[in-house]
Amino acid sequence: MLEELAPKWQAARESALRERRGGQRRRAIGAGPKQRLVFVDRLLITLVHLRLGLPHAALAQLYGVDRSTVSAAVREIRPLLAARGFAVPDRPGLRLRTLEDVFAYAEAEGVDLRIDGTEVQVRRPRAGRPGRKAFVSGKKKQNTVKTTTFSDTQGRTLFSGVVRPGRMHDQTAVRTEGIAEQFRWRPKVKAEVDEGYRGLANEFPAQVSAPPKKPKDDAPLGECHAWREQRRRQPSRRICVEHTNAEYKQWRPLQRFTGRRENYAETHQAIAGLVSDRSARRATLRKPGTELVLARQVTC
Repeated sequence: MLEELAPKWQAARESALRERRGGQRRRAIGAGPKQRLVFVDRLLITLVHLRLGLPHAALAQLYGVDRSTVSAAVREIRPLLAARGFAVPDRPGLRLRTLEDVFAYAEAEGVDLRIDGTEVQVRRPRAGRPGRKAFVSGKKKQNTVKTTTFSDTQGRTLFSGVVRPGRMHDQTAVRTEGIAEQFRWRPKVKAEVDEGYRGLANEFPAQVSAPPKKPKDDAPLGECHAWREQRRRQPSRRICVEHTNAEYKQWRPLQRFTGRRENYAETHQAIAGLVSDRSARRATLRKPGTELVLARQVTC
């Protein structure tokens, strides 16, 4: 009986103290146990863990500390990296953090977006746990988590997120994030997508380009040849976003995520933000403007 009443008594006590203080308890800066590692070491530990996927116990042996110290460092630094956002090409100091920022940037700079989804295998939930089937991907036949990537025409990361269970369709994932509203508010923004976003292409034919539909079996030969040519050109314009997703898979946690699924979104955004820093430094390919050149010099 006492064991059942103890949690209720503790909750009532905390509620009374919260009302007496007028809010949640606020700790002073520097309160609590002192850090065993300086900030630079905690940052390096987190970067190594994100890049190579080394266990916390192995990193603890390298730094001569306890495993809990490494785990605390990763929990502290990883959300800071995830909250940085994504670097913007040719705009030092500017970061994109939401889908609204991406569409605003694309409209202002005249950038055509490339959109594609990718899946990462995660641990299978325990038997009897609610929502166990939500992560079973119909495409991969595995338990996965799905994310959506937005890049420019050179494959440079502009945004990567929209984390959803693997069973959810690509188009449903971005629609729940409000991508249709963004296309309505910014009619000048255009995007290249794959067959999984056919519904968006049908709803916004002037903005979203998807692979053409296959003609019927009795279609003329010329129509079939035109379909094959369009089918070849559209993926060649969209292949850059596939290369962007491949850059993420070079980081060990995004090859097969073995941690807690609730930490995947934070891990993915931290890694994608770091990848965007590197891709934003690529030189922008611009077509040279037409210059007038005199055929001969005229002397007065």
